[in-house]
Amino acid sequence: MTYYKKKIGLLFLIPFFLVSCSSKKKQLIPERSVNDLYNDAMNNAEKNNLDDAVKLFDEVERQHPYSPWAAKAQIMAAYLNYHNAKYDDAVLALDRFLQLHPGNKYAPYAYYLKGMSYYEQISDVARDQKMTEMAMETFGKLVILYPSTDYAKDAKGKIILTQNHLAGKEMDVGRYYLKQNRYAAALNRFGDVIRHYQTSMHTQEALYRMTEAYLALGLKQEAKRTAVVLGYNYPDSKWYQKAYKLLKKNGVS
Repeated sequence: MTYYKKKIGLLFLIPFFLVSCSSKKKQLIPERSVNDLYNDAMNNAEKNNLDDAVKLFDEVERQHPYSPWAAKAQIMAAYLNYHNAKYDDAVLALDRFLQLHPGNKYAPYAYYLKGMSYYEQISDVARDQKMTEMAMETFGKLVILYPSTDYAKDAKGKIILTQNHLAGKEMDVGRYYLKQNRYAAALNRFGDVIRHYQTSMHTQEALYRMTEAYLALGLKQEAKRTAVVLGYNYPDSKWYQKAYKLLKKNGVS
């Protein structure tokens, strides 16, 4: 995901650079011009003094809340927190920005950066998937509110990946239940994949596993119906071939 960090940086570091040079003082001054503060923050960011840069951007907003640069400073502080892997701080800053500036031209980017802050924290399917859910929800809002933006286009791809991840979690739990002979619980998990993530890469296996679980419960007609759905939608799937052989082995025609 490093590519996206570099891409975001290129999009946002360049447009916000003011013309005049800033003071190189390292300590915050109670009263300074917005121009001076903002450029000082940018200089620190370019030198990778990210914590100092964030403080200076926050100071821009505090000292000059009605300046056009205040909103830009908020976005830059959020981006630097994201870049520095301080995702919780980034999300807090972005939520505040979206609350104060819902119609701002940088709002699509704010949603994208918020989604990426969750996306970077996605863990493997064996762990809690709260971050995956939050990423999907945030990217979904971006697509709905700003469908024609480049950020929305990228978000659509991220949504597919998050759906596959969440479906993978359901499959992981479902397989565990299947091995434990807890067939009803397994069917619930595989059914969730079909209901909520039917376009995911796990749909074919979920249908096969449902066929397997129904047969284990002695519900041959349900198993046959599930296999038929699998064959109708994925006639060339290896999972359909396995389901067909399983039905035949259990005397279901």
